[in-house]
Amino acid sequence: MLTLEAHTELAQEALGHKLVQAIDMGAVVYLHGALGTGKTTLVRGILRALGHVGNVKSPTYTLLELYQLESKTVVHLDLYRLKEPEEYIYLGLEDLTSPDTLWLLEWPEHGANFVPPADMGVNITYQGTGRRLVITALSTIGTAILNNLQLNVGYSS
Repeated sequence: MLTLEAHTELAQEALGHKLVQAIDMGAVVYLHGALGTGKTTLVRGILRALGHVGNVKSPTYTLLELYQLESKTVVHLDLYRLKEPEEYIYLGLEDLTSPDTLWLLEWPEHGANFVPPADMGVNITYQGTGRRLVITALSTIGTAILNNLQLNVGYSS
């Protein structure tokens, strides 16, 4: 587990940049946090680090934003509006699964057992005017990413 703080929106985007630098393959990352804590802000930092220059919008109403980038495919899902977990099946995402795909799932608990299992969890909470991010490895891939991230941010346990 790694705990980081972001005192500004730009700092939170920078943490997204550091996080994706630690991911050398595809992964599934669950993003947890109350409304407005900056889950999409973190995603924006990830996408910018991967070379995306366009707009990054929250998929709250579209449920899905798909980014085909040079180095990998990023699937950004926001499942907040799912009424039943089974609705996840109708999104037709099984074709997007590949070793290079990076899955970023906001509100994954709304998809219950239908969403892909997480490699990492990021829990974002309010910390005064900033945010606290607690990053947890949930698989072997997640452990490797967390180890890379700790090196990347100069953190030692």
